[in-house]
Amino acid sequence: MSLSIGIVGLPNVGKSTLFNALTKAQNAQAANYPFCTIEPNKATVAVPDARLDILTRLVSPQKTVNASVDFIDIAGLVRGASKGEGLGNQFLATIRECAAILHVVRCFEDENITHVDGAVNPMRDVETIETELLLADIQSAEKRLERLQKMAKGDKDAKIAATYVGQLLEHMNAGHPALTFTLPDNEAFMTAWREMGLITAKHVIYCANVDEDAAVTGNAYVNQLHSLAEQRGAGFAMICAKIEEELQGLPEEEQAEMLLSFGIEESGLVRIIRTGYHTLGLASYFTAGPKEVRAWTIHQGWKAPQAAGVIHTDFERGFIRAEIISYDDYVTHGSEAACRTAGVLRTEGKDYTMHDGDIVHFLFNV
Repeated sequence: MSLSIGIVGLPNVGKSTLFNALTKAQNAQAANYPFCTIEPNKATVAVPDARLDILTRLVSPQKTVNASVDFIDIAGLVRGASKGEGLGNQFLATIRECAAILHVVRCFEDENITHVDGAVNPMRDVETIETELLLADIQSAEKRLERLQKMAKGDKDAKIAATYVGQLLEHMNAGHPALTFTLPDNEAFMTAWREMGLITAKHVIYCANVDEDAAVTGNAYVNQLHSLAEQRGAGFAMICAKIEEELQGLPEEEQAEMLLSFGIEESGLVRIIRTGYHTLGLASYFTAGPKEVRAWTIHQGWKAPQAAGVIHTDFERGFIRAEIISYDDYVTHGSEAACRTAGVLRTEGKDYTMHDGDIVHFLFNV
């Protein structure tokens, strides 16, 4: 599975600059994705993971494949987007396919860059975007309710689902995102819920875009946005999109030097990806052999068969057992053979809960 993040925000907040940086990062990693068709508004970026680098040095495989994140760029939304202003409906439909939303908010002053509302105001900007997303979801729910009500005359499940969708509409019309709606234990409603693909049901990462002067310490605008993220239990990251774009044109050593010159320890893209994993409750496990060392993305709490299914559905369907080595044990002993000899390779069954960093060999029979 690949993590997909939709980038939203008003025009002129730094979205395009950030996406340009992501696109350059994608091009630098293109060898990792030989079968990936990159669309104009999509960047597939490798997930940096120092553990993968260390495993590569220990195993010396023919190739190394990072986990990946798909960033989907949505053209700047404006007031009325939910009604089609600025081709809003077209772009909102794209967001529905993403797992999470990266809401880029302008947190810098620059008289040379016009703000669509005349002045920088992060809280107002957030409200503008979130209102449009909520209105789009309300429209989707209204259409679904109308269809369910027609079906309800001869379908008991549709009648129950219609009741719950009505409650969801009341919740959203009161100004609350779908994410905070308490989901009922009803399969008919959950089917409708999944098919609607509500945008405000997705987790949000608020991304404060700052100028070079605030790249380390932030500013008052950043503090406002960070407080909002904390209040809502949302993800938060601060970046300087301009620096990120400049970084991607440099060799790795020069990138590190440039970051240090600004007093920055790691790039904003790394922080965004890490925040995305944390926000969505994701983890990574590894497969390691002479042909390939690879990172695989799973949800925290997944059982071994589910994790195996990420590689291929046959692995989950015919799962027999998993041979597990913890990352720390592998690094300590240096190889799979040494781990076997030391007795730290474990055999686990279908009920095993995967841990972040597990190095796994699945046995299956189909």
